[in-house]
Amino acid sequence: MKDVILASNSPRRRELFDFLGVKYQIVTKDVSEVIDQGLLPEEQAMELAFRKAHAVFKENKDKIVLGFDTLVYTETEILGKPKDDEDARRMLRILSGTKHMVVTGTAILTKAVSHSFYSKTAVTFYPLTDEEIDKYIASKEPMDKAGAYAVQGYGARFVERIEGDYYTVMGMPVSRIYQEFKKLGIML
Repeated sequence: MKDVILASNSPRRRELFDFLGVKYQIVTKDVSEVIDQGLLPEEQAMELAFRKAHAVFKENKDKIVLGFDTLVYTETEILGKPKDDEDARRMLRILSGTKHMVVTGTAILTKAVSHSFYSKTAVTFYPLTDEEIDKYIASKEPMDKAGAYAVQGYGARFVERIEGDYYTVMGMPVSRIYQEFKKLGIML
């Protein structure tokens, strides 16, 4: 099997990719995350995942490169990573007591393949008090997470229900990646 590169600095994605039992390296490049807001959230996640993978693939064309992007969205708004504490507070208030969607886009690039897909999961939060939100923000955990929470961290306390793939919410749909590798003939 060719060498695999994860175009992601996320410790969560490294931890999850380890489940596949594949040796890999981490290589990242800065890419613009400015995107056409007319695209559906699923399309945005796949486009951003492709940009991240392609930026690395351009200099590693003999490798298998994977890129990812995770978005949280409600019926009315896409929630990326919070800009500051106040933005995190705003996002958590929106999610409080409601169902929202988490979509992770994945791009797999090789010399022979350019393949993107998404995985989507519904998450319902319990109602949150302002005190809970303030305490969570003070932990700093929400600051680099789409939707201002980490389902695998302290944010798990707020989750009433998950409908779909848990690992999609963490940012890497492990079983779907495995299945896509099989379909593409990428042996693990």
